[in-house]
Amino acid sequence: MAFDISKMRNIGISAHIDSGKTTTTERILFYCNKIHQIHEVRGKDGVGAVMDSMELERERGITIQSAATQVNWKDYTINVIDTPGHVDFTVEVERSLRVLDGAIMILCAVAGVQSQSITVDRQLKRYHVPRIAFVNKCDRQGANPLRVRMQIREKLGLNAYMMELPIGLEDKLEGVVDLVGMKAIYFDGPNGEDLRYAEIPANLKDQAAEYRQELVEAAANFDDSLMEKILEGEEPSEEELIAAIRKGTLAEQFVGVFCGSAHVNKGIQPLLDGVVRYLPAPNEVENVALDLDNNEAEVKLDCSENKPCVALGFKLDDGQYGQLTYTRIYQGSIKKGEELYNTRNKKKFKVGRLVRMNAAAMEDITEGVPGDIVALFGVDCASGDTFTSGGLNLSMASMYVPNPVISLSIKPKDKNAAAQMGKAINRFTKEDPTFQSYMDPESGETIIKGMGELHLAVYVERMKREYKCEVETGAPQVAYRESITAQADFNYTHKKQTGGSGQYGRVAGFIEPITEKDYEFVDMIKGGAIPNEYIPSCDKGFKKAIEKGTLIGFPIVGVKVTINDGQYHPVDSSDIAFQTAAIGAFREAYAKAKPAILEPIMKVSIEGPTEFQGNIFGLINQRRGVILESTDENNQTTVNAEVPLSEMFGFSTILRSSTQGKAEFTMEFLKYGKVPNNVSEELQKKYQEEKKAAQK
Repeated sequence: MAFDISKMRNIGISAHIDSGKTTTTERILFYCNKIHQIHEVRGKDGVGAVMDSMELERERGITIQSAATQVNWKDYTINVIDTPGHVDFTVEVERSLRVLDGAIMILCAVAGVQSQSITVDRQLKRYHVPRIAFVNKCDRQGANPLRVRMQIREKLGLNAYMMELPIGLEDKLEGVVDLVGMKAIYFDGPNGEDLRYAEIPANLKDQAAEYRQELVEAAANFDDSLMEKILEGEEPSEEELIAAIRKGTLAEQFVGVFCGSAHVNKGIQPLLDGVVRYLPAPNEVENVALDLDNNEAEVKLDCSENKPCVALGFKLDDGQYGQLTYTRIYQGSIKKGEELYNTRNKKKFKVGRLVRMNAAAMEDITEGVPGDIVALFGVDCASGDTFTSGGLNLSMASMYVPNPVISLSIKPKDKNAAAQMGKAINRFTKEDPTFQSYMDPESGETIIKGMGELHLAVYVERMKREYKCEVETGAPQVAYRESITAQADFNYTHKKQTGGSGQYGRVAGFIEPITEKDYEFVDMIKGGAIPNEYIPSCDKGFKKAIEKGTLIGFPIVGVKVTINDGQYHPVDSSDIAFQTAAIGAFREAYAKAKPAILEPIMKVSIEGPTEFQGNIFGLINQRRGVILESTDENNQTTVNAEVPLSEMFGFSTILRSSTQGKAEFTMEFLKYGKVPNNVSEELQKKYQEEKKAAQK
C-alpha cells in the first residue's frame, strides 16, 4: 500500500501546568488502542501515566521530558508529543514545537487562560504552529468553557469559536453538542469508549443554533463560495464547513474550541476528529532549510519520498542502550543501513538501528517516511543537528534557547561519585541546551546553571538515582550582569620593552550604554592610525574585557565600544599588543562610565483563593516586587508581578504556609533590571571578601 502523507499528523499537546496534558494524551492512547488500560498521572496503582516514563515524573506528578508516540485514529497516523507545562523545562517545549505541524492547546475550564498558557501561545506563534483548543476539566466545580473562549480572545488575541457546547457542567457533564454536525454526542461504556449520537437536548437547541450561526459566519470569511451560500440563505453542508474551518486554522487565523473532560473520559474522540480534520498534514506546512554552500540562502523543502533526505535531530536521550536521537524527517526518507551526512560536524554515518518511540517503549522499523518522527541509535551528534543525503549541505534553522538564570555549586562526596558526576553532567548538558556547567577558576568548584530551582533540583536528583552519585550542593546563585550607565572616553597606551622587539599599541575612543544588544564594536579609525589587520585584535580585546566585570565579577552587557584613534609601531605592534591595549582601555573607561549591577527580574504569576490576596501582596512587597495587575474571578485571585530572582529562593514553601497550601505560582525570566544601591553595595562587599579568601 502506497504511503499517503495527507493521512499523517504531527501534533503537540501543550498547556499550563496541571491543565491535563498527560491525562488527555493517556486517553488518546487508549481510544487509539495503543494501551488497554488507563493509568492516572499520580497513579494510585503505582504505574503512572505511560507518557511519564521517568520515575521522578511519576512521583512529582509532572512531565519533565517531552515524550513521543505514534497512534492510528480511523485511517490517519498521528505522531503525538506530550510536552512539559513547567517553565523550568521550557526547552522541551521549544524543541517539540520546532518539529510539530499542529498543536492542541489545553486550557482548564475553571482557571482558563493562565500565565503559562500565555507563554505557550507565544511559543506557538514563534514557530507558526496552527492549533485547536481543548477546554478540559468541564466536570470540575466552577467550569465555564464559554468564559474560557472569551479569555482566549482577550488574553491571547486569537480568533476563537466554539466547535462544541457541553451538555451539562460540573458533576452533571454528560456529553457534548457537535456544532458542525448539529448532533449530541454521549460517551457510554466504562471508559467512555462507546459513542452514542442523539438529538440535541431541547434546553440546548436555541443556544446551539446561536453558536452554530456564529461558527458558520466566521468560517465563511475563509471561503467565498460558502459566503455566497450564506448570503443566499442556504444552509452549508458539513463538508463545506469543515473545509472552510480547516483553511482558517491552517492560516493561523481561526482557533476551534472543543470541550470535555479527559479525567472522566468525555470529549476526547471528537477532539481526535478535530485533529485530523483541521490540523495540517506535513505537506501542507512550508519548511525551509539554509543552504550552507550558498550564503545560507533559504531553500524550500519538498515533503516527498523521491528527494534526498533532510532531517532534524531535535532531541537527544542518552539511555541505557546508548544515545537515542529523536529525528523529524522533512524531505526524503531514512532507511536502515543507508548513509547520512551531519552538516554541522561534516561527518558521515550509517543508520544502524531505526526505531519508533512509544514513550519509553520502542519498536524497530526499517524506514522512516517524509513527515515522520523516528529515533536513530548511536549517532554522534548534538541537539539541533541536520542530517542529509545526496550531497546536500543544508541546515534547518535552530530553535530558540533561553539563557540560564540560576546557578548552583555541586561537589561529589567521594572519588567514585566524582567520576559518575562527570558522566552525568556530560550527558545532561548534551541533552538539554539550557543546562550548562563550568569549573569556577577561583574556587575550583563545579557550577551548574539552569532555568530555575526545580530545573536544577531535578538534575541533582537524577544524578543520585540514575548514576548512584551522591553530591553536595551549595546555595543557589543568581546570574547577575554588569553594565554601564554613562558614556566614557579612553585613550590607553600599552608599552612593554623586554630586549629585542617589545609590545606597543595605543587605542582611543569611547564606550556608551546600549539596550538592544549585549555588545557592539564600531570602527571609526581614519588615516590608518591603527592598521586594518589590528582592528579585529582590538575587537577581540574588548570582548575579552567584558567577560568579567570589576564590580562583582559577572559578564558586562549593553556596551557599545567605538574606536576613533590610536597609534602603532612598525616593529613592536602585534595582535597581542592591541588585544592587551583594548583590555586596558576598556578597564580605564569602565570605571568612569558609572557601572551598575543588573539582576534577573522574573515575571511571577500567583493564583490562589481571594481570602489570601492580602498575604500574597505582602509576600511580593517583602521581596522588592512590583505588582502589575490583580484579577478576581470565582473567588480566585491571580496576581501578576515582577520580582528579582534573588528574592524568590524558597518562595514555594513560604507561599504554601501563608495560604494553607491553596496557592500556586509560576515564574519565568522577563528582563535584566538595575540592582538598588544598598543591594549593590552588599554584593560588591561580598565579592571582595570572596576574592580575598580565594587569594589566601
